[in-house]
Amino acid sequence: MFDIVRFENPRVLWLLLVLVPMAVYYVYRTLQGRAAIRISTTDGVRRLRRTYRYWLRHTPFVLRCGGVAALIVAMARPQDAEDRQQVDAEGIDIVMALDISSSMLARDFTPDRLEAAKEIGARFILERPTDRIGLVVFAGEAFTQSPITTDHVSLVNLMNQIESGMIADGTAIGNGLATAVNRLKESDSPSRVVILLTDGVNNSGQIDPLTAAQIAADYGIRVYTIGVGTEGVAPMPTLNAWGGVSFVQAKVEIDEEMLRKIAEPTGGRYFRATDNTKLAEIYAEINRLEKTKVEIENFVKYSEVYHGWLLLALGLLCLEMISRYLFLRQIP
Repeated sequence: MFDIVRFENPRVLWLLLVLVPMAVYYVYRTLQGRAAIRISTTDGVRRLRRTYRYWLRHTPFVLRCGGVAALIVAMARPQDAEDRQQVDAEGIDIVMALDISSSMLARDFTPDRLEAAKEIGARFILERPTDRIGLVVFAGEAFTQSPITTDHVSLVNLMNQIESGMIADGTAIGNGLATAVNRLKESDSPSRVVILLTDGVNNSGQIDPLTAAQIAADYGIRVYTIGVGTEGVAPMPTLNAWGGVSFVQAKVEIDEEMLRKIAEPTGGRYFRATDNTKLAEIYAEINRLEKTKVEIENFVKYSEVYHGWLLLALGLLCLEMISRYLFLRQIP
């Protein structure tokens, strides 16, 4: 009620100066005295104990001044302000195409390639709150794990549920890219992006990766490709003769030339990740390249608060009358 940012009629506040002559007149009347009684001596009166009436004798005047001041403030129309922001976000539609073939279980990443891709990919999703993001997984074939959505918490949960072996093994890069493009081709977003992550060479599927890339370019969809895997060889889990898991050193083979040819005609880029840190840096770079357009408009809304001051004035004036004529009555 008393949060005041401005007055609609500030000139009315000059009326507060009326309190000065009111105070001068009150002091003058008090010093002159309002009644006189002839007595032989004042010694007995001076020895009388002073009651609350003596200490509160100026209360009615103080209440009257407060009431008049509050009434003048109300007449000046005090206003409060509420700052608001209107955020217009022009988001980007993104589909993440993730390789879940058995080679993604190699331990050259921590704890392995697939888990590292899921963890860092989930952070990338949560850092883009205004974008619609979908998820496609592929191995020997491809399917949509999640259509594009703004429910990023559910999307991250679906990403955490991904496991190698969910579909037939293999590396159908063309199918994975085509499925991602199919999810974006009807989007009306001004910016559409596919982030395709793989660790191998296209060896299965019905769609050639470069054909899928050309379709993406025709639809104006930008493709970023990421090859994951260390240089040389990497520990690959395999079943031994006793049914347990052992690790063998397998050669890392990534068709980098093909991944470049997928990205370049679409306006995207190819990246190579050799460990968790490098993969996180790549996602950070893509995050910088694909900026979401956000416009923030600040405006102020003013609201009237004179009602409270008017009620305060009436309350103080009522208290002044009650105290004057009921509790602090004076001899006329």
